[in-house]
Amino acid sequence: MKIDRKTHPDARVVDAAIRSRRAVRAFKSDEVSRDVIEQILDVARYAPSNSNTQPWRVDVLAGRAKSALSAALRVAHDEDRHPPLRHMPEPLPEAMRTRQEAFGAAYYGALGVQKQDLAQRARVTARNFDFFDAPVGLIFSIDSTLTKFSWLDYGMFIQSIMVAARAVGLDTCPQVSFVRFQNVIAEQLGLLSNYEVVCGLSLGVSDCNAPVSRLRTGREEVEGFARFHGFES
Repeated sequence: MKIDRKTHPDARVVDAAIRSRRAVRAFKSDEVSRDVIEQILDVARYAPSNSNTQPWRVDVLAGRAKSALSAALRVAHDEDRHPPLRHMPEPLPEAMRTRQEAFGAAYYGALGVQKQDLAQRARVTARNFDFFDAPVGLIFSIDSTLTKFSWLDYGMFIQSIMVAARAVGLDTCPQVSFVRFQNVIAEQLGLLSNYEVVCGLSLGVSDCNAPVSRLRTGREEVEGFARFHGFES
């Protein structure tokens, strides 16, 4: 069977949603209804998982509930009593380190923040906990007894949410920064004692006029990361 993705109508729709997805860090105040969020989650629940275990648990926040969590997180961030978040190994493999540094320079550059200005960088980080002013915030958690294979499942679930949101013109930003304040989030949301935070996610409509919204990140070409075996051509 010969398949031509370039002319397949369904492929064009899916590809457009995936290619246009970006980590948005400035949102408009436009509301997003609970019904739309439920529809997005209804699509995402079809993400694959090991032996159909479906390890995800989601707290969806808006209005006063989101504001209350944000306020508690800002206090925790300002007090700076929690251990620093180490979400990547040191040193990073060279190729990844280069990409990370390029992103950092572009991101803080778009915000007009100098690398050595630690106070301003801290204020930029604090914006995570306001969900970048998005009208909806999601907190994902997982049973802490599960292994890395279930975390892989979780990544596919979150990706499904981001693509489903993009398909209806909404934008998202996955945020690992929330993990640092596990105990604050657990208290605010009443997480089960055996659950830990995976990440947060901001969801809404991008503020296209914000300088940071014009930030674009590059992607390595397929030949740079894929090896093909057994193909004749």
